[in-house]
Amino acid sequence: MTDKRFHLSWFMNFTPDEWREPFGNGGTPWDGEFYIEMAKMLDRACFDYIMIEDKLMVPEIYGGSRDLALKAAMIAPKHDPAPLAVAMGMATQHLGVIATMSTMAYPPFMLARLSSTIDSLTKGRFGWNVVTSAEDLAAQNFNMDALPPREQRYAMADEYMEVVHKLFESWEPDAVVLDRENGVYADPSKVHTIDHKGEFFNVRGPLNTVPSPQGKPVFVQAGASPRGRDFAATHADSIVSVANGIEGMKAFRDDIRARAEKLGRNPDDIKVLFCITPTLGETEKEAREKYDRVMMSDNFVTDILVSMSGITEIDFAQFDLDKPLPEKLVTNGESGTLDKFQQWGSGKTLRELAADSGGGMVSSLELIGTPDQVAERMGDAMAEVGGDGFLVTTPTLRVSRRYVVEVTDGLVPALQKRGLMRTEYKHKLLRDNLREF
Repeated sequence: MTDKRFHLSWFMNFTPDEWREPFGNGGTPWDGEFYIEMAKMLDRACFDYIMIEDKLMVPEIYGGSRDLALKAAMIAPKHDPAPLAVAMGMATQHLGVIATMSTMAYPPFMLARLSSTIDSLTKGRFGWNVVTSAEDLAAQNFNMDALPPREQRYAMADEYMEVVHKLFESWEPDAVVLDRENGVYADPSKVHTIDHKGEFFNVRGPLNTVPSPQGKPVFVQAGASPRGRDFAATHADSIVSVANGIEGMKAFRDDIRARAEKLGRNPDDIKVLFCITPTLGETEKEAREKYDRVMMSDNFVTDILVSMSGITEIDFAQFDLDKPLPEKLVTNGESGTLDKFQQWGSGKTLRELAADSGGGMVSSLELIGTPDQVAERMGDAMAEVGGDGFLVTTPTLRVSRRYVVEVTDGLVPALQKRGLMRTEYKHKLLRDNLREF
């Protein structure tokens, strides 16, 4: 039989939940327990991993002020993903935990050491979502006036990855011998300095942590531009993407696989997961009404524009909501996100673009209906794309416990019934679970 299974993961952030809704509590208390419970639910449902997004600033682009961002709780508050990843990983048995950490904010040695430690604490289930950061406001929290140009950021990131790989390999896998009789814990001949002296980084090494179960974390990346795709194809074990429908998903995956093969990698070792925002109901009509109710809420457009302004560094408050954007916009921020958002040439008003974002900015195809209908649509789409899976999220990255239950107890069984998703984990390490099929 042909293995039809695909991978399923979740994309969220350590921020208030759907705090305006009847089933939200605003993240209070901020002890992470809500997300630890969520991780347990995903573990039970056989998800591959949960990924925690992050930003390193309080946005103040929209309207030239931080007021609306704070009032809407968009991008801020946002707590550190690394401790939450540890808590979720230690509370689960199989689920991978991915923390977003910026190459701008962490010196390579500190990131490698932290990643190695978390991978050991989670028994080989840790991953690092590699980002360079795309906001000048974040740079200003790290002794800079502005970010370097995009191409320089990627050049720095390439060298950064070279350094962390050397650090992860600075201890040979069998360096720890634990020879009590001769009083030798680690064989000194198997621990090496790296003596890296490059254009951007000088790092002596070695790491002062023992080799972790995976040796190095699973690397996750979201490169969208040609330069970003090359970076992802070079380094990533899993790539997250938002595409325009099945055709866009297939084109992106085929492109990544071709780039990986050209680089000498086995393309099957890279799992491309496409973001989706399923809206589930007991009937298709109920699901459609739920979707429309969210899109038409008074706060939704503002939430989306605050978020888009924060990550693209373009103040969308300056434009008329009921007119098309006046020109094709460019940015040194997240350019791929901007290009997808503005849909240049579509003639849509800014309000319509924001509404589209509810399903389009973070969803690769429309999934509205009963669990069975959505599962069928996901299976058909993945069969056409060729693999590798999906990343569940929400339009604003906020989540409610009710939505998690709808997915884990409604959608997942419908997928499993069709042989589209695993029913048990076969491996202990995250990288092995990702490469299972």
